[in-house]
Amino acid sequence: MAKRMKSKIQPAVYTLSFKTGTIPAADRNTGEPGKAEFYVDLSQCVSLVNRRFYRQGLNWAVSSIKIMSGGFQGKIQTQSLPNTWVTSNAWEKSFRAWQKMINNAVNDSQSNSIKGKFLDFKVHADQKHVQDGFGNNLLPIDADANTYISGQWQPSTIEIPLTTSSPGSSTDFLLHVVGANTSDSKGLIVGYANSRALPSREDPNVPDDADNQSQNWIMTMFNEGNIQDSEVIEMLQETGDNPPYPFEGDVAGNTDTMYPGGETQAPTMQIHDLTSITTSTIGAESRISGGNFPCGLIKFLAANETDTSHGIRLQIELVPGNHRGYLAESMTEM
Repeated sequence: MAKRMKSKIQPAVYTLSFKTGTIPAADRNTGEPGKAEFYVDLSQCVSLVNRRFYRQGLNWAVSSIKIMSGGFQGKIQTQSLPNTWVTSNAWEKSFRAWQKMINNAVNDSQSNSIKGKFLDFKVHADQKHVQDGFGNNLLPIDADANTYISGQWQPSTIEIPLTTSSPGSSTDFLLHVVGANTSDSKGLIVGYANSRALPSREDPNVPDDADNQSQNWIMTMFNEGNIQDSEVIEMLQETGDNPPYPFEGDVAGNTDTMYPGGETQAPTMQIHDLTSITTSTIGAESRISGGNFPCGLIKFLAANETDTSHGIRLQIELVPGNHRGYLAESMTEM
């Protein structure tokens, strides 16, 4: 009897440690907390610590996150990309468009060999991530707090042809997942929303005379003296005939497509956790629950309430699995 081959989990680093930059002190006059934000790209980090290429287009499982505050007092907000079908489909459609753009170009010019081995679809989380750039992503540290040196980790761009001002030329744009389009970056969710058909204003879209007994004679044929049928039909015309979310041209008069994470409806990242830290926090450590992070992108917003600037330490625990050592799935399978 043939032996069944067991799936082997490849060796991989599961604990990623980071030190942030300085979080400014609170304003002594107004008491307004000093604020800073930090981005982590898990695929970039594990590519460094394992010396192995991991694509950004993965939905990463995280076991837990630990914050070591060391005198910091204030609040830490942890954010992720929206964990929705909208994010998944927007990423998929944008990826396919980017891939088609490249394939068309190399096929037309017979230069397929110029595509690099590590060519990858890489996007920013939001508009602020575009401004900061991948060069400011937090990178892992070793036991002596030495930061890993980054390799090539470049954002993807798209080329949009100019058809009016300068036909034959194009403009390049970066990409971000949530938020409106800007002059230098296009939003994945906005692009996806604007490329899709809208819901019907009414579902089911019934005739006006559906509740009229003289006009809807088929219904009247079976009237046995119980006259509530027309009232029930009228109720069905007015109840449950619109989706439970706003969309462009709905009965409420909304003028935008209103996808979560797009230009209007919740145009920022999704809150994963809110943590309040005081100087009396036991062991100066706070734990954040795990979860899954689309594209491995995590944002930390820190608000320092003390009169001294601080940095903090972060520790992210990943989950063992069958994707080259980790529990992660392709964004196309999210």
